[in-house]
Amino acid sequence: MKFISFNQKMAFIMKRLFITFFLLSVLFSCGEKSQQASFARIIERGYVSVGTLYGPNSFYLQGNDIQRSHLQNNDMEVNSYAGFEYELAKKYADYLNVELKIVPSYSLDELFIKLNTGEVDLLAAGLSVTDKRLSRFRFAPSYESVSQKLVFKQGNVRPRKISDLSGNLTVTSSSSHAENLQVLKQVNPDLNWFETIDFDSEELLTKLLNGEIDYTIVDSNTLAVNRRYYPEISVGFTIKKAEPLAWMVSKNSDDATLASLVEFFGQVHHDGTLLALDDKYYGHIEQFNYVETRTFIKAVETKLPKYQPIFEKYGQEIDWRLLAAISYQESHWRPHARSHTGVRGMMMLTLATAKQMGIKSRLDAEQSIRGGSKYFKRMIAKMPDRIQNPDRVWFALASYNVGFGHLNDARIITQQQGGDPDRWVEVKTRLPLLQQKKYYKNTKYGYARGKEPVHYVENIRRYYDTLTWLDVKSKEALQETEKILSLQIRESEE
Repeated sequence: MKFISFNQKMAFIMKRLFITFFLLSVLFSCGEKSQQASFARIIERGYVSVGTLYGPNSFYLQGNDIQRSHLQNNDMEVNSYAGFEYELAKKYADYLNVELKIVPSYSLDELFIKLNTGEVDLLAAGLSVTDKRLSRFRFAPSYESVSQKLVFKQGNVRPRKISDLSGNLTVTSSSSHAENLQVLKQVNPDLNWFETIDFDSEELLTKLLNGEIDYTIVDSNTLAVNRRYYPEISVGFTIKKAEPLAWMVSKNSDDATLASLVEFFGQVHHDGTLLALDDKYYGHIEQFNYVETRTFIKAVETKLPKYQPIFEKYGQEIDWRLLAAISYQESHWRPHARSHTGVRGMMMLTLATAKQMGIKSRLDAEQSIRGGSKYFKRMIAKMPDRIQNPDRVWFALASYNVGFGHLNDARIITQQQGGDPDRWVEVKTRLPLLQQKKYYKNTKYGYARGKEPVHYVENIRRYYDTLTWLDVKSKEALQETEKILSLQIRESEE
């Protein structure tokens, strides 16, 4: 990598920001000397400090997942950071050519203090832009919109409006949910609720399901993620319609910092980065089916234990949970499954594919899983090296379903239409075009039921996410049990 001096780096960045900075300076009054100091400090020290919240939407630690398979990324750490906000913050740091210093917290109040004292340069935590917050902070351009949902446990009486609430409504203090309730109380004087500093939205969902509270409020994206694991969460009504999410900077922040955020978000909107990130974290969970989700979770409890050792045996190079998710999509973990097209077994292999993989009996669970694993690894290896994760995996899954040739036809159409053929989020919108004559007549491999691989991939992604979450929870419960047993043994010895 070519070394760039501090002065060169500053000159390069400030040149790009000049026009935006000039426009913003008209809107925000601040002394020129202090304007340059804060942004210059980020560049000079070589890192940007970003405050965020722990949680699947913002920031969390992941390990043992498909992205660290040695087939796909040999230098991935055993444990790595993930989360929509974290990945976007990392891209902002790369945009500035500095390192990212992430400062996670469980408390919004704590993050607000850190921002105002200068301990962090900005907050990237899925923060709604509210009137109250606008009076205290400044915001970068919005990158997403979410609505607020009032939720309850399925089986209880559904509230359809505020006047129907007849139990304990609890929300996190200092949240946009609490702010909205304050506004609603002005026209609904009988509205009452509790605020807590000890629990975030996801923890309140657990309390809801345990019957400790009757209602809580969650953002639509948080709800979509959690219903994969907790299908009993039901929506009463939308308590506030869509509002923008944006990164937050302090009221005293300099215009140059805000100008860099304006230009950064303009860039990631334009180059598809935001679209790809949104698809990675939320693109496959837009649709929710209660019966399907409950059926899958039940199958994990009753069917999976019998086959899990086999998935683990042949899924060492590609996360076994992904292999299990493929198998559930194919056969619902039924060794003797059969389709009208002649594919059979746990991994629903064709006779030709089974022979290529050295499988003698497609109805033998272990042979089928071994053959499916080998074939899927072959699909991954066929993907061009330039295709990065997780798109590489999604493309391989689509190939497993529809064939490598049809996938390439869709990628070519994507490129012809000005899209990026190496991004699943763009190719998946073109795969259904293979069902239209005006498109498939000009392709190498012709007609294909292009909608099927899209649904196939999205289903597997949902199953994989749920399996991963359940597996982590199972390991946490086991560790807690071991701690209790160890403590009991020590106490008995004493």
